[in-house]
Amino acid sequence: MKQILVISGKGGTGKTVLTGALAALAPNKVMADCDVDAANLYLLLNPSIREKHPFQSGASAVIDPALCSRCGQCSAACRFDAVSRDFVVNPIACEGCGLCARVCPAGAVTMKENTAGDWFVSETRYGPFVHAKLGLAEENSGKLVAKVRETAGEIAESKAADYVIIDGPPGIGCPVIASLSGVDLAVIVTEPSLSAIHDAERVMDLAKHFEVPVKLVVNKWDINPAVTEDIQKLCDSRHVPLIGQIPFDRVVVESVLAGEPVTERADGSLKEEFIKIWEAVRS
Repeated sequence: MKQILVISGKGGTGKTVLTGALAALAPNKVMADCDVDAANLYLLLNPSIREKHPFQSGASAVIDPALCSRCGQCSAACRFDAVSRDFVVNPIACEGCGLCARVCPAGAVTMKENTAGDWFVSETRYGPFVHAKLGLAEENSGKLVAKVRETAGEIAESKAADYVIIDGPPGIGCPVIASLSGVDLAVIVTEPSLSAIHDAERVMDLAKHFEVPVKLVVNKWDINPAVTEDIQKLCDSRHVPLIGQIPFDRVVVESVLAGEPVTERADGSLKEEFIKIWEAVRS
């Protein structure tokens, strides 16, 4: 079983469009959306949710008014000003450090585990799909990514799947690291702009650190052919295969609006390009 991760140095490069296309083209696979902060692969796969599980991360302080002596030690100790004058904890301001619980002489403060989001196991017409949704302003998305990957891997093993196709988060932060470590191949999607090239270089460096082989796809290559040539030179200098150049095409927009992978709607040279990319990935 091979794990294939689609990532990008920045958001908006077309990473999910490519992942959806690979999900439609690859045989005998499991899909996973590890972009838990802004998951959107489900928009293309139209999943039917079979399981829903809460994701617990961190803790928040809660003061029991029946036990509270209103001594003020918790408020004085809290550097985040999370305890009000009425000795009620603001869950948004609370960082979950637990100091207030340690200093409370009456034992009125307890730390309660926080539900930071949910993760799902779904079925699609393309196969099993594991995805998640992190709550607003919640943390530890890296841990949630790890849970999504772990579950997708278990399903793939139980079904003897050949591939796990992963839609990764953008950037180079903790969620990307949790998505990247241990995969068999990272496919970087970029676009012909100076900022995208810079960010693609950063994610190449990250993949090199984790010794993950990399291939690169340029999306909307024809909106700036000169910069696309610069990307080709960058790939040559870093010995990174450039396996596809997707043109700007309204069919891609139409497929997103229709909620389906682009390969379901595209034909001719556009569909052939996605097939070529998949063959390069599979090889």
